[in-house]
Amino acid sequence: MASKVRNFTLLFFKGIGMGSADIIPGVSGGTIAFITGIYEELINSIQSFDFKALKLLVSLDLEGFWKRVNGNFLAVLVSGIAVSVLSFASVITYLLDNFPIQIWSFFFGLIIISALSVMTQVKQKSAGVVISSVLGILIAFIITSATPATTPDSLWFIFICGMVAICAMILPGISGSFILLIFGKYEFILNALKAMDFVVILTFIGGCIIGLLSFTRIISWLFSRFHDVTVALLAGFMFGSLNKVWPWKLTTAFRINSHGEQVALIRENILPTEYFELTGTQPELLFALFLMALGFFIIVILEKIALKLKEEPND
Repeated sequence: MASKVRNFTLLFFKGIGMGSADIIPGVSGGTIAFITGIYEELINSIQSFDFKALKLLVSLDLEGFWKRVNGNFLAVLVSGIAVSVLSFASVITYLLDNFPIQIWSFFFGLIIISALSVMTQVKQKSAGVVISSVLGILIAFIITSATPATTPDSLWFIFICGMVAICAMILPGISGSFILLIFGKYEFILNALKAMDFVVILTFIGGCIIGLLSFTRIISWLFSRFHDVTVALLAGFMFGSLNKVWPWKLTTAFRINSHGEQVALIRENILPTEYFELTGTQPELLFALFLMALGFFIIVILEKIALKLKEEPND
């Protein structure tokens, strides 16, 4: 019993980590799921919402339905994600606005070591694995280099945004938040969360549910048929996303947000040595390197904890 409580507590905090990551443009909740060793279970649990599960639900076999969809796992994880999104939206946006180099440095280190860790899950090296990882890098790089667009605020478009963004959120390395930024709806959704605009929130969630139930079946099938190639592709996504989380950036274009404020639209990556000359702000290089190393350290510790939990017998 004590082991179950501990595992569920750890799972809840993994959900908090996923929710926090999904708020940040450039960091994927799927990355956190992969880092913490729950990615495949998450995919398999979501894709278990099928006709058989629906039949169990309609026949009021609630116990069978709950077991079919791995309800305990999903309930605890989704609770952590929900708490994180609702609680930390303002905190994370504040940190990104006021300490961008520090926050992005931490995530840069986190993603590098995570991608390397994911690559160790490839069982057999092959030409297909190499091609898949390179393809993942290219896809993520192209997506994260895209320029945000101006789009309608209609509910039908919010629904589509939910469908597309959730697919990105579930993929390591491709941020659902950044997809929303590309669609011009990142701030719109964030403001809806802060204002508790339930019409917009529920429409977006509806799109997420439809996209999630469809997309996870594809991922689950790929894992079962082409495990190594799929893992290499996802690791490539993570490496390619480093383009977005590079800490030192120069803003080259601006836009006006919904509050009439001028905010960055396009940012270009620059070297730390150029940062002070071009922006007049110290690059905080030593502190940035420390935070990158901290990201490395955290993943190593998480992997050791996960390995220890696997080795321990359940109570």
